[in-house]
Parts: sequence; structure tokens; C-alpha cells
Amino acid sequence: MTPEELRAGIPATDDVAYFNTGASSPSPRNVVEAAQSFLAHHQFESPSGEGMYPVAFDAYDDAREAVAGFLGADASEIALTHSTTDGINRIAASIDWEPGDTVVRTDFEHPAGVLPWERFERTDGIDVRVVESEAGRIDRDAFTDAVEGARLVCVSSTTWNYGTRVPIDELVDVVHDAGAFVLVDAVQRVGQTPVDVTDWGADAIAASGHKWVLGTWGGGFLYVDDDVAGTLTPSAVGFRSIADASDDGFEFTPGAGRFEVGTTSPAPHVALQTAIETVESVGLDVVEDRIRRLATRFVDGLPAERVLSPASPESGLVTVDVPDPEATVERLADEGVVIRSLPDPDAVRASIHAFNTAEEVDTLIEALSAEW
Repeated sequence: MTPEELRAGIPATDDVAYFNTGASSPSPRNVVEAAQSFLAHHQFESPSGEGMYPVAFDAYDDAREAVAGFLGADASEIALTHSTTDGINRIAASIDWEPGDTVVRTDFEHPAGVLPWERFERTDGIDVRVVESEAGRIDRDAFTDAVEGARLVCVSSTTWNYGTRVPIDELVDVVHDAGAFVLVDAVQRVGQTPVDVTDWGADAIAASGHKWVLGTWGGGFLYVDDDVAGTLTPSAVGFRSIADASDDGFEFTPGAGRFEVGTTSPAPHVALQTAIETVESVGLDVVEDRIRRLATRFVDGLPAERVLSPASPESGLVTVDVPDPEATVERLADEGVVIRSLPDPDAVRASIHAFNTAEEVDTLIEALSAEW
């Protein structure tokens, strides 16, 4: 599949120039149709056929296999979740926190990587250290000092507010040397570029399919390294999270499956599987290269002092300084161009995916030129 064919299958692109994939993507028609077809079969035909639970569990298994292949993991290391936030919370709640335990995060984390630690700071007395950054860059020495004595470190692989790539593999080494657990928010990286979890070496990685993978809402996923899964005790338990139960008690599933709980619709994960297959049919190398070229075209068309993201784009996320971000977003929406405003920095952000075109990028450049 070519990027042009990918775009032709996304109905939302018929009406607007869509540059907000970093918030939520418009899905290709085949992704939504796969979920609809599954749901119809599950509800209408399986009750008198294979059975609703066998059909659902086959769908769960297929989705796990697809995510595992996408990330270079084993299926046993994948749990199906609802979102990135859901995955981060499942890890956070699986640790027996003690007063004085330290969690380290950066100041460029999305609320998904902020709020869970604030909760345990209030309820369990943990300490939260925040590593400050400069436009999405962190000082390695400051990071090394911050993680000393920490129990867990939460860090994004691509910054949502600047689009900078974070050297996760290098930071993981620092964290592991300090004896801490590494949890990565990868939702802004997966789908933009190839990801191999074995290269990163993180203990857990949370992401979702409704951004760059082009899936639907509800199709989240969580990677947990097989070597550490057994050290985590989920706070929620259900029939999908246990391997064996008897009158004497139960045992959790050995791998990441322990983080799956009960009866949830497989439809979003059917959509996720189809979205992964669709992106892979284009080729992640092709996707990454097209995003880089279009993002570079965009940056080169703007006044340099207005670009808050790297001058040489590291992702499809490009942040731009304008006088009134919310007014700019509203004006562009009236002109058929979709971007978003950010709280920090106080700016607008364009998310450029492989389904966008050079002509759309030029339209966005022209639309923003009224701001200066």
C-alpha cells in the first residue's frame, strides 16, 4: 500500500486537512469495518455457533500476536488495555508502595505519566522527583542524579509537546544501573517509526492504537518484560488475569496477561490488529521517511524563531509559537485545517502523518502566516 492509497481509505481526509494525529487519528475505513464486522458476528452469529467467549478469546489472542510482532516482543509479554493511561495505571497499581519510595518522571510527561504518581504521593506517601528539561531535552547528569535511589522511573519516548525523540535505550541503562524499574510512555512513537522493545530494554511500555497506528479508541496495549512480570501484583483481578484457581486460591498468569481483567469488547483490539496490518502494509520505514520529509517541509516554511520543536524534525509533532493559540486553532478549523493548542508551551502543535500531503502542508504554512 502506498501513502496515497492509505489516505484514500481515510474518509475524514475528504473534508479537512487533518494535522492532529498526536491527539487522535482518523481511522481508515477498513479498520472501522473490521471492528464492525467482528461485533456483528460476535453478537449475531457466535451465540448459535462457536460461542461468544471462544470467539472473543480468539480475537484477544490474535490482537496480542499482532502487537507482539509490531513491537518485537513475545505474545506473553503483551496485555490488552484501553489506553496508554490505563496501562500506566495498571503498572503503578501493581507495586506495593511504601512511604518514602521514590518515583522519577520528567517535566515533559503527558498527564498519563503525571497523575498516577500524584495519587500515590497523596495516598501512600511516595516521593516524586521531576527532572526538568529544555524544549524536550534532559540533561543526562541531572537525570542520573535524579534516578539514584528511585524505585520507578516513568519517561516518554517522544515528547508530546515538542516532538523530540528521547534516547530511551541510553536512559534505561542509567535507570537499571540505579536498580530502578523503567516504565515508558510510547504512544507518540509507536506507528511513526519502527520500535523494537528488545533494543530499548525497558521493563514496561504503555501505548495505544488511536494515535499514529490509526486505530480506534479503546485499543490500548501494555508490554511487560517476561523477566519482571512475576514481580508485579495487579490490584485488579479477573478470569482473564489468572492461570489457575481452586478452593485454596488462585495464581496470576505468568506474563503480562495478569494485567487483563474481565469481559471487555474485543472490537477495539480487532481494529488495532487491522490498523497494525494496514500501517505495516505501507511499511514503517516508508511512514517514517514520509513524516520526516513533510515535517521538514513544514518547518522550512515557517519563520525559524516561531518553531519551538527541533529545526530538523525528529517526529511528526511540530510546535509553533503564535500569539493566541486557541484563537489560531479556531480560525484554522473554520478554514478546514485541524491542529491543536498546547498548555505548555503556550503554542499550537501540528501532527504530520504519512497520509498528509505536501499540498496540505503548504496550506497549513499559508494559514499560519497570518499570525506573523
